Amino acid sequence: MAGVEIRIDSLLQGARRATGVIAVIDVFRAFTTAAVVLANGAARIIMVSSVDEALSLRSRDVGQVCIGEVRGRAPDGFDFGNSPFEVQAVDFTGKTIIQRTSAGTQGMTAVNPAAPRYAASLVTATATARAMLARATDRITLVSMGKEGLDRTDEDEVCAMHLRNLLEGRPGNIQAVRQLILAGAEVARFHDPARPHLHPEDVEIALDIDRYDFAIPVTLEDGRPVARRQGPR
Repeated sequence: MAGVEIRIDSLLQGARRATGVIAVIDVFRAFTTAAVVLANGAARIIMVSSVDEALSLRSRDVGQVCIGEVRGRAPDGFDFGNSPFEVQAVDFTGKTIIQRTSAGTQGMTAVNPAAPRYAASLVTATATARAMLARATDRITLVSMGKEGLDRTDEDEVCAMHLRNLLEGRPGNIQAVRQLILAGAEVARFHDPARPHLHPEDVEIALDIDRYDFAIPVTLEDGRPVARRQGPR
């Protein structure tokens, strides 16, 4: 850890200027959903910025399943929305998933394609910190994507601070992380009857800190960011 600088930045602008080993953070819900999908057997996740690109890749059988959202809802033609609860019981064994979201995948497509990077959330926090430390030489940048990459949100900023604690050798405080996020503004929308696409269970899964003991490294393949799991099965 000695000699490694840790920076916290935010939103799409932060993703574009990030350097070193990079974590792109999206707790509600993109990279929590990505972790669930990989835990359920997916071989890889291709992350894209547009709905049309996702559907085109599936039509050419580059991937088999489209997941994600536009303004929180699954776009027409997608197989699943951006909900970890909706996919938690789905068997994705061996499948290639194509994911498009308004914050997480936008950030992942915006970062320097040559940089080592991870899709991060609380469900993979400790494994992500461990993997990043193994690769870092001079700098780590933690990018909180917030709402549509434009407005900061509590859950992503708090996740970045929790990751920084872990990276700097402190254990963090899981209960304090959960309580701070639950007290914030974003959680209420998951209990709004007018938003049936947002499930209270999404919050519970997203705040199940270290639910998975694997990291999600993202590499460039055929010009697109592709995520896989790294760690025990």
